[in-house]
Amino acid sequence: FVKQVTCAIMAGKGDDLPVSKIPNDGTYPVGTTKWEKRNIAQDIPVWESDLCIQCGKCAFICPHGVIRSKVYEEKDLSGAPATYKSSKTKGSDFGPGTLYTIQVAPEDCTGCELCVEICPAKSKTDTSKKAINMAPQRPIRESEKANWEFFLKIPEYDRNKIKSHTVKGSQILQPLFEFSGACAGCGETPYIKLATQLFGDRMLVANATGCSSIYGGNLPTTPYSSNENGRGPAWSNSLFEDNAEFGLGFRLAVDKKKVQAEELLKKLSSQLGEQLVTPILTSQQNDEAEIFSQRERVAVLKEKIAKLGSSDAKHLLALSDYLVKKSVWIIGGDGWAYDIGYGGLDHVLASGANVNILVLDTEVYSNTGGQMSKSTPIGAVAKFAAAGRPTGKKDLGLLAMSYGHVYVAKVAMGANDTHTLKAFIEAERYQGPSLIIAYSPCIAHGYNLRYQATQQKMAVDSGHWHLFRYNPENSAKGLNPFAMDSKAPKTSLKEYMDQEARFKMLKKINPERANNLYAKAQHFVDEKFKFYDGLAKMESGTTEDKTPDKE
Repeated sequence: FVKQVTCAIMAGKGDDLPVSKIPNDGTYPVGTTKWEKRNIAQDIPVWESDLCIQCGKCAFICPHGVIRSKVYEEKDLSGAPATYKSSKTKGSDFGPGTLYTIQVAPEDCTGCELCVEICPAKSKTDTSKKAINMAPQRPIRESEKANWEFFLKIPEYDRNKIKSHTVKGSQILQPLFEFSGACAGCGETPYIKLATQLFGDRMLVANATGCSSIYGGNLPTTPYSSNENGRGPAWSNSLFEDNAEFGLGFRLAVDKKKVQAEELLKKLSSQLGEQLVTPILTSQQNDEAEIFSQRERVAVLKEKIAKLGSSDAKHLLALSDYLVKKSVWIIGGDGWAYDIGYGGLDHVLASGANVNILVLDTEVYSNTGGQMSKSTPIGAVAKFAAAGRPTGKKDLGLLAMSYGHVYVAKVAMGANDTHTLKAFIEAERYQGPSLIIAYSPCIAHGYNLRYQATQQKMAVDSGHWHLFRYNPENSAKGLNPFAMDSKAPKTSLKEYMDQEARFKMLKKINPERANNLYAKAQHFVDEKFKFYDGLAKMESGTTEDKTPDKE
C-alpha cells in the first residue's frame, strides 16, 4: 500500500491512481509518516551517554517523537553498530544489569532544539556541553540511521514493570504518535504523544478540525501508529461545531457494545465457566497490570467461544474486545473548544459521560492564519484584534468546574512536566468527563520556539497561566476538590509579554494603548490569582448530608 498508494500521492501523482487502489471503507493504514524521511534538519541532537542523568525530559518534550529512550538487557546489544551508544540504568526503577539508550531518528528530526534547551545535565568541565547537543546532520546521517534502525529492533520493556507515573518511566513507553508534519518546535504535539504513550493501545480519538487534524490525518500519511501487537489509537476527524458530540458518540457506542458483550457473557457463563466469566465482569482495569490481565482473559475467552458455534457465541466473539477498557479522547484547539465548538463541548461535559477532552490552547486560531479566539489574552495582537485584544481571556476551566462533576486540569508541560503527567493519568482514570487545558506555544506567538519551555515557565511565574487540578472525587473524601499547583506570581506579566511579538508589536504601533493594555492585563491576572487562591484555601466537607432526619 505504501509503495503503490502512499508514495504515489507523496510524489504528486494521486490523480493517476485507479479507484480500485483507494480503501473502499475510507480507512487508511497507520504509522505512515515514518516513510517520509524529510531530512529537513541541518543540525540534529546527539546523545552524550556519559553525561546523561536519564531524566527523560528530552524525549518528553520532543514534538515529533524523534527522541526515544529504551531500557533493555545486555543480550539485546548483539549485532549493534559500532557507533551505537548505551549506558547502565541509573536508580532502582529497573532490574540489575539493564541498559539505557536515548536514540534520535536523524531523518525525521526537525532540528527545533527543544531537547537541548530543556536538558538539565551539563559537563562539569565544560558547562556549554550538555547530555544532548546539536551537531551537523549530514556527516552523521548514515551512522545514526543505522543506530535508529537497530534501536527499533530492541524489544519494548514490559509495560507492567514501568513506573509510568514518573517522567523517566513514561518515556520508556512506546509513543504511538510520531514524525508529524507539525511546525518545528510545536507546542501541541508533545501532549498528544504523551497521551498515546500512556493510553495509545486502547485510545479512540475524535479530533476537531484545526492544526491537530492537519498534522494528525493529512493524506497521504498519519503520525498515529500501532505497537507490535497491532494496537494503537483509532482516529477520526470531525468539524469544529460538532467534534465534542462526535466523541460522545464514540463513548456511547463503546459502552453499548460492552453492555451487549456482558449480557452475552452472562448468558453463556455455564458453557464458558464462572472462573473465567466472573473475573472478566468484575475487572476494574484501573492500571496497566489490570488491563493486561483482562486482555489475557479475553484471549482465553475467544478460544473458548470459537468452539461453541452458536449464534450467541459468534455475536460475543465479534464484541469481546469491548470487554477491555477503551479510552475515548476528544481533541482540538482553543478555536474549537472556546468558540465554535463550545456549545457541544458544554453539552458533553454536562452529560457526565466518561470522556477525556484535551484542549491544545495556543490562544489563537493557529491553523487558519492567526485569528483572535476567546482564549486570546488581553493585549495580544491577532487578526480581528489588530489593536490588541481589549478584553480578558475566557476561563474555560472555571466554567467546567462549575458543574461539580467534571475533572479539570490546566497544565503547561514546559513549566512542570511532572504535574502534566499526573493530570493526564488522573483525568483518564476519572470515571466521568475530564478536561485538560494544555498551554501550547505556537509560531503565531512570535518567538523562537526553541525557548518555549522557558517561556512556559515564565507564563506560570507571571500568573498568565495557572496550574491547577479540580478532582470531584476529593469532595467525597471531605477534601477540597480544587488544588492550586502553581505558586503566587513572582515576576511581572510585562516580563512575560515582552518576550513575544504578539504583544510587543503593539508597542511599536500604538505605545500608549499598549501600556494601557499591559496594565489592564496585569490587573486581570492579579485578580484571577486571588480568586483561584481563595478556591484552594476553602474548606470542604463531605458530600453526605449530615443533617438529622426529620419527620
